[in-house]
Amino acid sequence: MTFFSEISGMLSDPFMQRSLAAAVIVGLTAPVMGTYLVQRKLSLLGDGIGHIALTGVAVGWLVGSTMGLVQNDALAIPGAVVAAVLGSVAIELVRERGRTSGDVALALMFYGGIAGGVLIIGFAGGTNANLMSYLFGSISTVTMTDLYLTVGLGAVILLVGVGLSSALFSVSHDEDFARASGLPVRGLNIAIAVIAALTVTVSMRVVGLLLVSALMIIPVAVAQLVTTSFRRTMVVAVAIGVAVCVVGLSITYWQPQSPGATIVVLAIALYAVVAALRPLVVRRRTVARDPHPDMMDDVTLDQGAPRCSA
Repeated sequence: MTFFSEISGMLSDPFMQRSLAAAVIVGLTAPVMGTYLVQRKLSLLGDGIGHIALTGVAVGWLVGSTMGLVQNDALAIPGAVVAAVLGSVAIELVRERGRTSGDVALALMFYGGIAGGVLIIGFAGGTNANLMSYLFGSISTVTMTDLYLTVGLGAVILLVGVGLSSALFSVSHDEDFARASGLPVRGLNIAIAVIAALTVTVSMRVVGLLLVSALMIIPVAVAQLVTTSFRRTMVVAVAIGVAVCVVGLSITYWQPQSPGATIVVLAIALYAVVAALRPLVVRRRTVARDPHPDMMDDVTLDQGAPRCSA
């Protein structure tokens, strides 16, 4: 069987069609919000929201079981959306008032979210296997309903994250300056928190709730190694996010591995390669770059070290 026939077989599989579509949306949306979180030094916010969303998944499962729905987890994603949005707003209000430090607030959300999810899903009749599919992602669980929700939420995330990029960057970079400029700082901060919550719930079917934060942060970290502006960082991070999601998910078609873990390991490997090559590229640019080509040189550059010429 040739490579092209293998690819054709993968693309004709309904499970992979839905999963690849969801993976592209996740690759587009997660780095967009990750760029703002990195700028605000809140890289672990997505992880905290993911834990809270697990409780929402369990509550949705319990409600679905109580209502006697044919598919017990039919309300899992709506439950995750509600829980993640409420939790993200709570984290933002705690951070704003400053009565509890940010890391303590996140720790409370981490432990409360995971403990609540495990307990409630037990009452709902769920199993550890059901729980694992939400924690680490599972391509076989992406239904058409999930895909429609993912497309809708992804459109909202991109509309807000890209459409309000100037205002969101301003408040993420310097809140005092943004407030002095007349921007609604509290509203924009809550908007960032809510959109981050939606990003987590969009991504949970593909990479899982425990690993979604990595997909929001690592592509941005890679992009920061090769770019210098906020806008270019976001564009490169989105390209990296889409690439690792599609490649990682495709690998799991032939190798029975967790899609979330595969995608995250690919992203980390890419970061390691770029970080290792970056000093070589920067040194070559420094040696080759002449800042004033129209003027006589008064120094000679030799392997990056300036030396006065005679």
